Amino acid sequence: VQLQASGGGLVQAGGSLRLSCAASVRTSSSYTMGWFRQAPGKAREFVGGIHWSGGASYYADSVKGRFTISRDNAKNTIDLQMSSLKPEDTAVYYCAAKSRLSKGPEYDYWGQGTQVTVSS
Repeated sequence: VQLQASGGGLVQAGGSLRLSCAASVRTSSSYTMGWFRQAPGKAREFVGGIHWSGGASYYADSVKGRFTISRDNAKNTIDLQMSSLKPEDTAVYYCAAKSRLSKGPEYDYWGQGTQVTVSS
């Protein structure tokens, strides 16, 4: 599975940005998809995810109410709509996929990352 993230850029605080992750395979019904981010000098952190069944999405407390994940099954893409952005949202954002057959919590496949910078 190959994942390609795009849509990063520079935005002012309070603004919005939409990231997209294109998968090389059909992910619906097979893969839980997630977004993670890593800021300079910090550990990678979970941002949000959408279950392989397509029904449930869940978010880190730090982004809840501001970020929304959606899945386009026809395009095999997962989007991350980010609103009310804050400077602390600045990070490299990664999309990842976890097979529904995986036993552990770790994600199996990762994209290359896209930079999001929020200016104050």
